[in-house]
Amino acid sequence: MLANFAAAISSMDIINLLLIIGGVLLGLVFGAIPGLSTTMAVALFLPITFAMKMFPSLSLLLGLYIGGFSGGLISAILLNIPGTAASVMTTMDGHPMAKKGQAAKALGLGISSSFLGGGLSIIALILIAPALAKIALKFGSFEYFSLAFFALSMIVTMSAKDVTKGVISGLFGILTAMIGPAPIDSYPRFTFGIRSLETGINSTVVLIGIFAISEIFILADQKKRQTISETNVRVTKMHGFGFSFAEFWAEKWNLLVSSVIGILIGILPGIGGALASIMSYNAAKKLSKHPEEFGTGCNAGIIASETANNAAIGGAMIPLLSLGIPGDAVTALLLSAFTMKGVQPGPLMFTNNGDTIYFIFVAMLIANVIMLIANYFSVGVFVKMLKIPKHILFPVVGFLCMLGVYGLNRSTSDMTLMLVFGIIGFFMKKWNLKAQPFIIGMLIGFMAEQNLRRAMMYSDGSFLPFLTSPLSLLFLIAGLASIVLTIYRSIKHKESFAEE
Repeated sequence: MLANFAAAISSMDIINLLLIIGGVLLGLVFGAIPGLSTTMAVALFLPITFAMKMFPSLSLLLGLYIGGFSGGLISAILLNIPGTAASVMTTMDGHPMAKKGQAAKALGLGISSSFLGGGLSIIALILIAPALAKIALKFGSFEYFSLAFFALSMIVTMSAKDVTKGVISGLFGILTAMIGPAPIDSYPRFTFGIRSLETGINSTVVLIGIFAISEIFILADQKKRQTISETNVRVTKMHGFGFSFAEFWAEKWNLLVSSVIGILIGILPGIGGALASIMSYNAAKKLSKHPEEFGTGCNAGIIASETANNAAIGGAMIPLLSLGIPGDAVTALLLSAFTMKGVQPGPLMFTNNGDTIYFIFVAMLIANVIMLIANYFSVGVFVKMLKIPKHILFPVVGFLCMLGVYGLNRSTSDMTLMLVFGIIGFFMKKWNLKAQPFIIGMLIGFMAEQNLRRAMMYSDGSFLPFLTSPLSLLFLIAGLASIVLTIYRSIKHKESFAEE
């Protein structure tokens, strides 16, 4: 192994290193700007790699991959607008912390967690890729549905203060996921005769509408009522990453658990970092001695979300390299890059293309370090963004959102949908309905329905296999226990509050 690493390091010439640096920096930009995404970045630059040799093309694409996932935390913390779906949970505590004047600390926690989560997942990729990939083969439709059910149970968990409103928001998200082609038969439904809805609603369009455009409408409403106030953020010289070692060390188990969750979720094909961050945030809240602090700007929430979504990067590479199965949309594009170069990912790749495998390991480790350095030196610039008055900043953000959404499919229908969901998000905030349960319902709802229908077809309508499969039963029990425990705590809290 050491000899292979030495050979891979010797292949890392100045051109490859510069391509990694450029890829990470571009990835950060694509991840940070609402409407752009890691998948879009890799898709745009994939044709450029056609004329490149294998190692330079991998350097650029892997840099974009790692930089893009990390970039999403920037807008999530500063503007309450997740740059990517994987950063939705980061808004829960990142933005409240920024509003307290601790934007630098929130960014520092997010960046450090991204680095450590990504680093641990790459180490897992190096050491135990074939063994971990076998876990993914044990998941069928029954297990995937139960996993989705467990994820959806977190809607109740994160809405402990007002379960009713949280469930309403989550159910509305599930309903939104049902618009468009039905799973299996692809029959269009809930389209109301609108042709543009027949292909479904892009999750990026919804994310931008609910989080970004709704904020612009809120700003306009405040301006109209003359109640607008700018946040007075103290921009001071940041020491280190803005937090003490003792603060970070106190979350060591949270970081480890979140990394494991991110890696395991990442190896499941088609799942991705969004579910990893949702599950790790829920686990951190369950294990915390002070769960009431979550959602108010606590360290643990940021660390859990950003550790897990970056740990999913290495996890997603495991089935790609070990089995030739892409773990997410980006690794599907990487599979195309391999195929064009005449390399077939899978078990034989470790024997036939060992040099490529170890170059990937080295490139990912270097990209992860560059991501940390690039983010560290740009934190001060990011924090100063909060000094820009909202009536100047948000129109610029709105323009970038429109540009990003149009760039998805070059469709004006997507721009119209974005505005519609912006209006929906505006009224949700007016009625104190949280956006996060809605997004979870939308992201996980389609996956749950798709695998439920597949499972029922496979079992001829029998629910018994959901209970006879150990993995499926485990997720179902965990989901039900989470719902019951949260409702019980909510009732007890209301009773104690009434007595006072």
